[in-house]
Amino acid sequence: MLNMLTVDVEDWFHVQAFSDVYPRSTWDSQRTRLIGNLLRTLDILDEYETKATFFVLGWVAQKFPEVVALISEKGHEIASHSQFHRLVYTLDREEFKEDLQQSILHIESAADITVQGYRAPSFSIRQDLKWVWEVFAECGIKWDSSVFPVRHDTYGSPSAPRFPYRVEPEPGISILEIPPATVRFMGVNIPVAGGGYLRLFPYWFTRRAIRKINQEGHPATVYFHPWEIDVHQKRVNAKFKSRFRHYTNLKTFERKLRMMLAEFRFASISEVMKLYDGKTDHAKASKRDAG
Repeated sequence: MLNMLTVDVEDWFHVQAFSDVYPRSTWDSQRTRLIGNLLRTLDILDEYETKATFFVLGWVAQKFPEVVALISEKGHEIASHSQFHRLVYTLDREEFKEDLQQSILHIESAADITVQGYRAPSFSIRQDLKWVWEVFAECGIKWDSSVFPVRHDTYGSPSAPRFPYRVEPEPGISILEIPPATVRFMGVNIPVAGGGYLRLFPYWFTRRAIRKINQEGHPATVYFHPWEIDVHQKRVNAKFKSRFRHYTNLKTFERKLRMMLAEFRFASISEVMKLYDGKTDHAKASKRDAG
């Protein structure tokens, strides 16, 4: 089974956990560690002959266009991660559209590509935000990977389908939604194989979770951030919960990532969905697998 590997391209001070400490007005004055972490990420993927989908902040593409171009030159897919990493459910329709359009403009200028995919900051698209899908269609977005079918204090739509499905808010609009990986346990969706979950859980759990998803006939969607391989990054004096989420097990992350890349096959979202889309009726499969 070919799984989907995704990278959310943001620096240590962009994360939602530190948004109260480092608001957007301070970003330009921070010491970036993104370039080194991204180059290291690309080297690791080259080592395991793996392609991924990189969700890039428009702010990053605007400030470091040469690095975004390098990601594309190496054969990876590039999609939008918004312009300024703001939670989608805090924006209105016009604010969201402007943010998305800005990100697309800067990414396409940097990499000379056409952006067709999106992932919201902190998975902050909820099922009840009907206008989001309409904005996607207006901006040329064909697929999204933002609706996380879990319960969480910042994000989540626990009743959403667990596997890829199509959202059709009105006739003529169809957006493919690709949820991050979860497994079903005692009637609850458990988030696995991504970011803090990959750092928090022991690797044997991640391995078992991906295998279970594959045995169910579906690819697993895995995500991580370049800052997660950076054990020497600045320690921020933030709230305990924020520090716990950001720093826990950073020292084990690269080892787990390498084990996962060695054991499972991965490719970009679009590459995997070319195979998967022809074999599965997303709407029917998703309703059945929502649990």
